[in-house]
Amino acid sequence: MSGPPISIRELATAPRPTGQRGPCRGPPSRSVSSQQRHARPDSGWEWFDVEADVGVRAWGPTRAEAYAQAALGVLALVVRPEEVAPRETREVRAQAADPEGLLVAWVDACLYVHEIEGFLAARVEVTSLDGGVAHGVLHGEPFDPARHRPGTVVKAATHHGVAVGMAGGRHEVRLVVDV
Repeated sequence: MSGPPISIRELATAPRPTGQRGPCRGPPSRSVSSQQRHARPDSGWEWFDVEADVGVRAWGPTRAEAYAQAALGVLALVVRPEEVAPRETREVRAQAADPEGLLVAWVDACLYVHEIEGFLAARVEVTSLDGGVAHGVLHGEPFDPARHRPGTVVKAATHHGVAVGMAGGRHEVRLVVDV
């Protein structure tokens, strides 16, 4: 990440231009506050519009849960988690020098499993987040064109606007993915 770190509060209040999307299904272009897509009482994720890309904000009681929710929010752009059965698992590991870089590397590693194996996620679990290493498991199944409706093609997570921090007593993360 270049420049000084950006707080979650600064990102939450910064104006965001609305981008236009191609024919692939993606998040509707309404305000971020109305775009909650997945939430449990203590964790969840939502999409927000960024010009020509999509942002994901995720939160949880631990940084590991926030990272897991971020990956699930990104993978939900590809196929909605509720359309995927957790029949199989895939291990995922990522490494980076700082928390923001690790979030980007973690999401990219999850996307790699999807891209190479055609694996879809119903649930994401980060089992270890220690120093500069994240390790976890994707719970899901291989893509089945008869059962799964493909959504947006996600190319990669970016370092643009990435943030890892605390807000309101919970861990929150933000990142933008290239679609």
